[in-house]
Amino acid sequence: MKYKILYFYHMDAAMVEKAANAIADKHRLSILLAAAQQTAIQCCAITELTGLSQPTVSHHIKILVDSGVLIYDKTGRTVQLTINKEMMKYLSVFFGKLS
Repeated sequence: MKYKILYFYHMDAAMVEKAANAIADKHRLSILLAAAQQTAIQCCAITELTGLSQPTVSHHIKILVDSGVLIYDKTGRTVQLTINKEMMKYLSVFFGKLS
């Protein structure tokens, strides 16, 4: 039973570590904050917001999506990004357990 607890703790810690690393970059944090202020944000708006090139923005978005922080939704040629509220709740609960 102790092994299972350690396994789940390790899985939780790995998920939090991946999300925290994604958010730790100043550009990715600004993308996250911009997405939080709106229902959804488009990639072109992120390029304008950050002043970064489109390939660099795509790289940052990939990291945020892969970490589970943002949700990527493509309809036709339009890409919408939204905050993954379930992940935010999960991170909140995880960090709440530390206090």
